[in-house]
Amino acid sequence: MKCVTFNPLRTIGIPHALYIKPEHMHRHMEAIMQADWVLFPEYWQVNALHYALKKRIFPSVASFHLGHDKIEMTRALEALCPEHVPYTEILASTPANVERVLETFTFPFVAKTVRSSMGRGVYLIENESQFRHYADTHEILYVQEKLDIDRDVRIAVVGRKAIGAYWRIAGRDGFLNNVAQGGRIAFDPVPRAVIDLVENVARALDINHAGFDVAIENGWPYFLEFNVLFGHDGFQKMGVSVEQHILEYLTNEHHTTTPPFTPVSFGGKKTS
Repeated sequence: MKCVTFNPLRTIGIPHALYIKPEHMHRHMEAIMQADWVLFPEYWQVNALHYALKKRIFPSVASFHLGHDKIEMTRALEALCPEHVPYTEILASTPANVERVLETFTFPFVAKTVRSSMGRGVYLIENESQFRHYADTHEILYVQEKLDIDRDVRIAVVGRKAIGAYWRIAGRDGFLNNVAQGGRIAFDPVPRAVIDLVENVARALDINHAGFDVAIENGWPYFLEFNVLFGHDGFQKMGVSVEQHILEYLTNEHHTTTPPFTPVSFGGKKTS
């Protein structure tokens, strides 16, 4: 199995993967065309590799396209499993829409930057002044209800299965759970039904490499977001090798045909 990688740090466990700098892609067309897999391209490379060169890409094209910004991600999740998405408004930042949000949402609520990760670009809006400042500095209003939580779950999916899950507990501010923003990791058991939900949604959307962040409020799971290039530290502490799971998936996919999949909804009843 021949592999080309554009991100050597994420493919350390893939034997004999040929590293090519993304900006040198067009200098190495022969090697790319001979490769069975092209691994971890940058976003700007995806369309050329997939549509023009017809290469098999990992992570999947859907992982890149849906994970690139929160608008595409949220709209896909709302179409697939709306009951598992916090109430969200995505609007142009116009004076009329600012007033609409202020009339619709009660404080506090959450506002986000469309393209951000590791907790950056996520704001707790506690009053009108804060929201108007956010609106003045953003072309798109991404506004979401604030769930009554102090932790969420990070679940990593590689291929067609979840390979690990842990809790992220909010830091001193009691708001952001991201480890990069002061949150801490806890390895208490994660409900199997929540892991099953994430696996099913990932399969339905053809996402084969992502870290899903899921909040659980009153026993009901809500997708916050997913990150295609998620951190490995928590899973390494669990003894989980993300790279080994990637290699196993690529090897299996190299020899087999992907079977059809029928999504299964989250078991149980939503409580108010």
